[in-house]
Amino acid sequence: MQDFRQFQVGPDPYGRTWRVNFVWQQNGISIRHADTVDVKFVVDDGDQQEEKIIALPHPILLDITNRLGRPLNDAWCSKIAATHLNKMILTAEDIEKPLVTLSAADIELANQQLDKERTAA
Repeated sequence: MQDFRQFQVGPDPYGRTWRVNFVWQQNGISIRHADTVDVKFVVDDGDQQEEKIIALPHPILLDITNRLGRPLNDAWCSKIAATHLNKMILTAEDIEKPLVTLSAADIELANQQLDKERTAA
């Protein structure tokens, strides 16, 4: 993913193309008393606009980054969240939820997708 801050996704299962804009990333402890890294996006299909927060559990992030030997940094977290949001839009999975907390499997899958894109580039 070249630009996680602003991108388009589509068509979704209903034929819509969505514009996605990164809003912020912050520690979930400060806003929800959760041990997560929260990444907020606004998605807009031209008719409707919605906020989506992708929550990445901090203990899972630490486990995965330690296992992979990679740094845990803001850019990687944002790209993981954007990759998962892309999947949500394309499949309509959990799309009705304003807050989605990722599992270890979700994070691993998003990381694999990022690795594929990096290798292809």
